[in-house]
Amino acid sequence: MKLVIVGTGYVGLVSGLCFSELGFETICVDRDATRINELKKGICPIFEPGVNELLEKHLNNTKLISFTTSIKEAMKNSDIVFITVGTPTRRINNEADLTSIMEVAEEIAENINSYCVVVTKSTVPPGTTNDVKDIIKSKVLYENFDVVSNPEFLKEGSAINDFMQPDRVVIGADSEKPKTIIKNLYKNLNLKENSFFLTTIESSEIIKYASNSFLATKIAFINQVSDLCEKVGANIQDVSRGMGLDKRIGAKFLEAGPGYGGSCFPKDVKAFINSAKKK
Repeated sequence: MKLVIVGTGYVGLVSGLCFSELGFETICVDRDATRINELKKGICPIFEPGVNELLEKHLNNTKLISFTTSIKEAMKNSDIVFITVGTPTRRINNEADLTSIMEVAEEIAENINSYCVVVTKSTVPPGTTNDVKDIIKSKVLYENFDVVSNPEFLKEGSAINDFMQPDRVVIGADSEKPKTIIKNLYKNLNLKENSFFLTTIESSEIIKYASNSFLATKIAFINQVSDLCEKVGANIQDVSRGMGLDKRIGAKFLEAGPGYGGSCFPKDVKAFINSAKKK
């Protein structure tokens, strides 16, 4: 099975290397020629434990991973194409900027030469994967492709472990054929059957946004509780531990601190709120 990963940012590169580790021939595509040339030389553009080792292993030894700037070249006889490009926040209206997603969809549509599954792994608002389908359908017979939403749940610092030992694999599709294909892609992870969550495209897209937004809410909430503790003389560590012992709540993301940040939570919360307003 031949895989194509469009986008060599954090999600794309980690996913590509992990799929190579699972034994799949994987081609990573990026329009940034400098980045691609560096990756071909084994120079990693991101810092993430274990990534350098996987890059060296599969670039030089197994030859299971390769890099190119050409989607046309990568897609020859490809079976599955993952879209992992960025969806940054538009400054004016806080919407997710889907420009790169739609541009990639156009290029994919021009280069499908046999049946393949097109997968959105980028974090996208509900309806985006079906927009991708419409773009491709305008140029390709629908019987020659399917679309799937398969969001990532990778944490910086533990991304490889999160990929290889995920809490769940969410697969959103409108028919059984692409669901089965993507499920088989992950079968070598030795997941329990209930680790696969099969659903609709729209539900899959919202699961990603809702998950990140809920975690951000827990962080914001415990910080508000911390302010109250400071005012009344309570110990926030004790309060956090006492809350976390409740299995309905859980201890994770209940550490008071500077607030949520990073590359995902702020943009995803804004986009999720905006999606709800628009719908």
